[in-house]
Amino acid sequence: MKKILLLSLTLAIFLSCDNLSTNIKVSNIEEFNEAVKKVKPGHSIVLKNGIWKDAELLFEAKGTFEKPILLTVEEKGKVFLEGQSRLNISGEYLVVEGLIFRNGYTPTNEVISFKKDSKNLAYNSRVTECVIDNYSNPERHEQDSWIALYGKNNRVDHCHLEGKSNRGVTLIVRLNSEESQQNNHIIDHNYFGPRQNLGSNGGETLRIGTSHFSLANSNSIVESNYFDRCNGEHEIISNKSGQNIYRYNTFFECTGTLTMRHGNETLVEGNAFIGNGKPSTGGIRVINGQQTVINNYGYGLTGYRFRGALVLMNGVPNSPLNRYFQVEDATVNNNLFIDCDHVQLCAGADKERSAAPINSSISNNVFYNEKKETKFTVYDDISGIIFNNNWIGSNEKNNIGNGLIKKDFKIEKNKFGFPVPEIMPSGNEFIFNENLATKANTGAKWYNKNNKAISFGSGKIIKVESGQNTLYEAVKSSSPGDIIELIDSLNYYTNKIIEIQHPLSFRSSPDTNPTIFFEKKSLFEIKNGGSLSLKGITFDGEFSPDGSGNSVIRTSKYSMNKNYKLFIDDCIFKNLDVNHSYDVLRIYKNTFADTIKVTNSTFKNISGHVMELNKETDDNGIYNVEYVILKNNKFSNIGKNVLNLYRGGKDESTFGPFLELINNSFNTVGFDKRNKNEASISLYGVQEINVYKNTFENCKTIKAHLVVGEPIVNFDELNLYKTPPISITGDQPYKLGRISYSQPLN
Repeated sequence: MKKILLLSLTLAIFLSCDNLSTNIKVSNIEEFNEAVKKVKPGHSIVLKNGIWKDAELLFEAKGTFEKPILLTVEEKGKVFLEGQSRLNISGEYLVVEGLIFRNGYTPTNEVISFKKDSKNLAYNSRVTECVIDNYSNPERHEQDSWIALYGKNNRVDHCHLEGKSNRGVTLIVRLNSEESQQNNHIIDHNYFGPRQNLGSNGGETLRIGTSHFSLANSNSIVESNYFDRCNGEHEIISNKSGQNIYRYNTFFECTGTLTMRHGNETLVEGNAFIGNGKPSTGGIRVINGQQTVINNYGYGLTGYRFRGALVLMNGVPNSPLNRYFQVEDATVNNNLFIDCDHVQLCAGADKERSAAPINSSISNNVFYNEKKETKFTVYDDISGIIFNNNWIGSNEKNNIGNGLIKKDFKIEKNKFGFPVPEIMPSGNEFIFNENLATKANTGAKWYNKNNKAISFGSGKIIKVESGQNTLYEAVKSSSPGDIIELIDSLNYYTNKIIEIQHPLSFRSSPDTNPTIFFEKKSLFEIKNGGSLSLKGITFDGEFSPDGSGNSVIRTSKYSMNKNYKLFIDDCIFKNLDVNHSYDVLRIYKNTFADTIKVTNSTFKNISGHVMELNKETDDNGIYNVEYVILKNNKFSNIGKNVLNLYRGGKDESTFGPFLELINNSFNTVGFDKRNKNEASISLYGVQEINVYKNTFENCKTIKAHLVVGEPIVNFDELNLYKTPPISITGDQPYKLGRISYSQPLN
C-alpha cells in the first residue's frame, strides 16, 4: 500500500504541471489530425468553440514528465462533441481537459478510452474537467462504457458524468492484459451524477476489473468522488481486483453498495454513505479475503439483504472465479452507522454459498438506531467473526452476544452536518477527513449540477374545452411538467394517438366529470422521456376500432432508455371490450417504469389485462417495472389478469419488482378463454409482495412463483369468495397470514 501511495503522489505532482507553451488551434477533424502529427512535448492542441459533430478523435502522442502534451478547448463550457463522437488516448504524458459529450452516443464500446488498440495504450496521462452528460445509446440494453482506463499511472479527475441510461459501466478500469495490471490509476474528485435504475445487471457506476482477472492486483485509488443518486443496480462500485483503495468518497441516496465483489486486500476508508431514509439505500458489502473497512460513516440506510448498511457475505467452497469467495481475515473497525436499518451477516447463505466468514473481526463500531430494536440479521454460523466493543442503543436487542454493548446515546450534528454520537467507544478514533467529497468540490466547477428531475405538476396549467382532438392539440404545445385540465363535464373525442414525450398530467377541473372517447388502437403512447399522470377522468372504449389488441395506454414499441412513471387516481376505465385482448396498459420489451401507481379507480368490462408487465422473457433478471402500487381500486368483469408481473432468471444484481396490492376489490376476473395462466393475479419472481385487505369474489386464483433473492412475501387479511386458494410455488420460503375462504370453487 505504501508503494501505491508514493507512485500516486508522484503522478499527481506531474499531472498538476502547467508548463505548456505552444498552442495549435484547430476548427475541424482534419486540422486536429494534422496537429496530432506535428505536436511536440510542451505543446497544446486547442479545439475551437462550437459543436463538433461525429468527431472521432485519436490523441496519440508522447509528451514528457516535464512537458506533457495538452488537448484542451478554446473556452470551457463552449466546446461540444455530439452525435457519434469519441476520444481515444494513446501514448505518454498526455492531458485532456474541457470536453463535453452530449446529444448522441459513442459509435464504439467507449466514449473516452485510454488506448488506441490492444497494443497501444496510454501511460502517465490524465483526463480532467471533462463532461459526459446523458450520452447514452438509445437501445437500452446495448452495452458501452463512458470512460475506460487502460495502461498504467493514469488519472481521471474533476469530471462530470451524469445520466447514463443504457447498459454498461459508467467508468471502468480494465485489467485484461499485463500492461494494464498493477496500474496505479487515480480516480478522484469526480461528480457521478444521477443514474436511473437499469432494471437488470450491468448498471454499475464504477468497476475495477472483471471476474476473469480478479486475482490480479490493480492498485488503483478511488478517492474524494461524489456519487449522487447512482441507482443503476445494487453494485454502485464493483471491485473485481486486488489492492485497491476507496477513501473519502460520498454516496448520496444511492440504492446500492460499495461491493468488494472479487479481489483481495481492499481498503475502504473514510467514506460517507448518506441514505436519508430512501428505499434500498446501502453501504458496504464484504466478500473475499483480507478486506479492511475502517472509519466509514453510514446514515439513514434502509437497504436489506445485499443492500444493507454493512453486509458480510457467505462464500462458495472452492469457488470458481465468477462466484463468491469466502470472507477471510476481514477487519471492520471504527465505523459509525446511525439510524441504519440492517446489518447482514453471512448474507446469501444457501446450499451453494455455505462458507461462512472466518478469522474476521468487527470492533469499536457504533450501530445506533433509535427506532429499531434489532438490526443484525444472522443467516449462518458467525463463530468466525470476533465482536469487540461495539456500541448499540439501549433500546436495541442484542442477538449477537459478547461484543455488543448497550449505551444511551446523545446524537449531535458535526461540522459536516452529519448526526454523530457525542461520545465514542474506547479505541474508536473516528474522524471525518477533510478530503471527504462534497457536491461542490467535485466535478468541473464550470458545469451546472442542477439535475433535479422534472416532476408532475411543475409546469403551467393548460385548460382544454371538450371537442374533437382538443387534447391532442393541447399536448402538441405543452412543456415538461404541464397540467392538461379538462374543464367540461362533457365528452372529449380524439382520432389521433396522443404522444407523451415528457412528463404530463391530465386532470379534471373541480366538480366536473369528463369522459374521453378515442378511435385509434391506443389513446396515449408514452414515448422515450415521457411520463403520465391521470386524475378524475373517465375513459370509455365504446368507439375503439373493432380489432384485437387495443389499449388505453401503451409504451413505445421501440427501446426506451429513459425510465417512465405512470400515476392513475380517481379514474374510471370501462367498455374496453369491443374485441378480445383489450388492455388498459400495454408495454413493450426494453421499456422500464420506475413506478406504476393506481389508486381509487374503477375498472369494469375489460376483455384483456389491466396491466401485463411481462415482456422481458429472456430470464436474465431483466424486468419491466420497479414499483407497482394498487390501492383502493375496484376491478370487475376483467377477462384476463388484473396484473401479470414477471421477473425471470436468478440474477441477483437487482431487487425488484416491488408490489403493494392493498384494499382492492376483485369481482369476476380471469375467465376469458385466452387467459393462459388462468389467474386473476400472476406474480413470477417478484421480490417483495405485500398483498393486504383485498376481496376476491368469483375470480381465478392468485398465483405467485418465488424464484430468487429471499423474497419478502406478505399475504394477509384476504377474503376469497368463490375463488380458489392462493397458489405459491418455487424454492423460496414464505408465510401466509389471515385468509378467509368461503364457497371455494372446485
